[in-house]
Amino acid sequence: MSNRSYFHLHLVSDSTGETLIAVSRAATAQYEGISAIEHVYPLVRTTAQLERAISEIEVEPGIILYTLVDPELIARLEEACRTFACPCLSVLDPVLNLFQSYLGVASAPKPGAQHTLNAEYFRRIDALNFTMMHDDGVLPGNLNDADVILVGVSRTSKTPTAIYLANRGIKTANVPLVPGIPMPPQLEASSGGPLIVGLVATPERIVQIRQNRLLSLNASDETTYVDRNSVAEEIANSRRVFSRNNWPVIDVTRRSIEETAAAIIDLHKSHRLSRVAQ
Repeated sequence: MSNRSYFHLHLVSDSTGETLIAVSRAATAQYEGISAIEHVYPLVRTTAQLERAISEIEVEPGIILYTLVDPELIARLEEACRTFACPCLSVLDPVLNLFQSYLGVASAPKPGAQHTLNAEYFRRIDALNFTMMHDDGVLPGNLNDADVILVGVSRTSKTPTAIYLANRGIKTANVPLVPGIPMPPQLEASSGGPLIVGLVATPERIVQIRQNRLLSLNASDETTYVDRNSVAEEIANSRRVFSRNNWPVIDVTRRSIEETAAAIIDLHKSHRLSRVAQ
């Protein structure tokens, strides 16, 4: 029997709710044995939309976090939380107050202001398009147009990491290392171009992921694709390739996609600075 306990967590946002989700999950992760049942209410910008959220809070009370800028909506939500005896907190208020005290000017509240269609937004869309078109070794002739190239054997999280980086505005291609198939020559000749990062994991981890993949496809696992010794040799060969080309290597065995991406973003910054210095 599980000893894990649960609580209801209501996230009310006048935008996408991404900020609330990130903050609440970071906080919940600090409590072992406790999980949140998330209720997310995005794009709450009218009284009717808020009342629907309030009706659900009444049925399943818990912690309420919100990012609202309309004073009337805020007042109504906080009134309801007092009625239901539910703790309620504006996640952005402490940050905005700090900014205001330092900058000496008041904020100009605008729902979803961080999602405006500015140059940064279109840079991210361009990066996502590039990354989707250059997934799994497709269009190798355009590799030098990438900001980052991820290289590794099958199931080293290349694609999800590439998509995460693209969402940060970094054009990312990924190239699989397949036994018996040579790497694209553009990789060998990309000195001074994109940052190339090698991804590795333990053979046990790779085998586990590949077995799950075959299971989802109802495919036979009687293949070298999931043979532990064959996988170990693949990884050893990939490490030799990375070492020969002096590419940085990240072991993704115990890293989340976010942690891997954060390390790559840091490498990318250093890579860009070194190119500027040259």
